[in-house]
Amino acid sequence: MAAVSAAAADGLRIKAVGSGHSFTAAAATTGVRVELGALSSLLSVDAAARLVTVQAGMPLHRLNVALATHGLALPNLGDIDTQTISGALATGTHGTGGRFGCLSTFVEAIEIVTGTGEVLRCSRSSSPEVFAAAAVNLGALGIVTELTLRCVDAFTLRASEQPAPLPSVLADLDSLVGLNDHVEFYWFPYTDRVQLKRNNRVAADDEPLARWRGWLDDEFLSNRVFAAACRLGRAAPRTVPTISRVSSWALAPRTYTGPSHEVFCTPRRVRFVEMEYGLPRDALRPALAELRRIVDSLPSAVVFPVEVRFTGADDLWLSHGYGRDSAYIAIHQYVGMPYEEYFKRFEAVATSLGGRPHWGKLHYRDAAYLTSAYPRFADFRAVRDKLDPDRLFANEYLDRVLG
Repeated sequence: MAAVSAAAADGLRIKAVGSGHSFTAAAATTGVRVELGALSSLLSVDAAARLVTVQAGMPLHRLNVALATHGLALPNLGDIDTQTISGALATGTHGTGGRFGCLSTFVEAIEIVTGTGEVLRCSRSSSPEVFAAAAVNLGALGIVTELTLRCVDAFTLRASEQPAPLPSVLADLDSLVGLNDHVEFYWFPYTDRVQLKRNNRVAADDEPLARWRGWLDDEFLSNRVFAAACRLGRAAPRTVPTISRVSSWALAPRTYTGPSHEVFCTPRRVRFVEMEYGLPRDALRPALAELRRIVDSLPSAVVFPVEVRFTGADDLWLSHGYGRDSAYIAIHQYVGMPYEEYFKRFEAVATSLGGRPHWGKLHYRDAAYLTSAYPRFADFRAVRDKLDPDRLFANEYLDRVLG
């Protein structure tokens, strides 16, 4: 609160920053930067009610371990756990699972320091309209200091990962999403192959992944060997289709069980840039068909697989899944390789199908488009007018996307 008041008195803008995981400039500022590393404690645990209150700067990987010690877990996670909890929620971070919304749907209450100097606590029952805006807030409403999260009992996942033909996956898509707790796949450009991943809740951790196999697949092949392949592709772009074909066959099928957070999250050490769009679920097939045509016609090569995930509808105003079941397409390019034409051409396809860009990943949309993409966009801006009337928390990115 003191930092916000001081910035206002000095006529400066102020932004809170987390782990710096976002690809956009959502947390950039020309004024005061507040690092949340000191606000990283688990403040309270009500194991019976499955409620925890955590400070905003706690990284997800630490939160997951802390919850496990209390026999609790978050119901779903993405595949990265380096973000702070507040940064992950502010940008609409999500995992995959047709019955799950983004991670912000697990929030019960939020404490936020607003641009008027007020410390405001909101929930679905107290200031519900502020809550609906603050749950995915882009850092535009204030500095979040505490969050109360609704957890579940710690659970085990059985992971099943296998190569598969893309046509058969798309043909079985409805049953795959409907019959599995969590499903996603990675399409390898220039091929008809995907790596299909299914995670389902089971009663016992009776088939743990051997340490050597985890190292081989997740560290050696997915990071070290893949990094070397990306470097080769950057130096010799004509090799990329061959690299992609080899990669599509390199990871052998595997099935194993483990604690949920260890199965959901995997190490990602290969550097890349990323764009992701949430689409209406029934737009996935035409979007992928157009994406394949784009990849084949680009003057530059695409070395990274394309990630496809799924979420259920939610009611948070700036959630990508607001009001609809979604399919997400995430496109990547290895750092140092051309990406702008690839990203802009895919974005044109995604927006023609009603796509919503991930707030923490590269996109080129502005408020004119986003007003039409989000039914409660004007309501979010009205809450912003109340909580930050002098735009203490604004920056160039927010000026573009919020107007």
